[in-house]
Amino acid sequence: MNRQLAVYVTLFISILLFGCSSRNAPAPVSSLDNHTKQITRKVNISGSSYKVNKGDTLYSIAFSAQKDFRTLAKLNDIPAPYTIYPGQRILLTKSAQKQKKTKKYTNSSKKPTVLIQKNNKKLKKELDQPKQREYVQKQANKKVSAKNSNPNTKVIWSWPAKGKVTRRFSTKENGYKGLQIANKQGASVLAAAQGTVVYAGNALRGYGNLIILKHNDDYLSAYAHNSKLLVKEKQEVKAGQKIAEIGSSDSSVTALRFEIRYRGQAVNPAKYLP
Repeated sequence: MNRQLAVYVTLFISILLFGCSSRNAPAPVSSLDNHTKQITRKVNISGSSYKVNKGDTLYSIAFSAQKDFRTLAKLNDIPAPYTIYPGQRILLTKSAQKQKKTKKYTNSSKKPTVLIQKNNKKLKKELDQPKQREYVQKQANKKVSAKNSNPNTKVIWSWPAKGKVTRRFSTKENGYKGLQIANKQGASVLAAAQGTVVYAGNALRGYGNLIILKHNDDYLSAYAHNSKLLVKEKQEVKAGQKIAEIGSSDSSVTALRFEIRYRGQAVNPAKYLP
């Protein structure tokens, strides 16, 4: 009797396994990797204009476009404190501004050509001397400001993290524009100099959790791929203050990406750090 029961059980299991294996479609599988690294995404903004997304600041846009934030503010008539809003179109080049003005303003004057020429000659005589004096004064001011803008005397820099430098600054067009400092997850990220937080978020593709500090009108520093941000926008920070923790957000390695921008352009941090 027991032998007969064993035969029935064996037969039942065989039929059940056959039914499972003959399914036309595989059972659904849920991915367990919710933190897939997307390191191939575009880092820098290009083109003549950019549409503001949620979380953007003028500083982050200027940083990603490798422009001076003052240049973008002037191009777009954005006064300090440089407030922008999602959906706003930010011009990135002067050519885009010229095209916009050409469309906006047309010459509707119907004065005779001879009269216009006479008026122009008269205006030119009256303005020639003041313009010349103004130009000379501007050139003198530029020379003075150039003397006073020694990049090594304005900001006192210190290392933003401990660790091994695994990548260095490259002068190539698409090269690495900073220093990669490798360390363990959660290691401290420090402000490389005194400044103001002008961006703290993860809206810039390719940088992960990013902090941008403004040190003066010429210098910005950036701290990318953090696991945790410890400061907020508009917050004042001191040199050496802990502002984040090292991580691997939007990166294949656990390390800090540190950049310095001088008037919008990436410069070699190794030349500034002690």
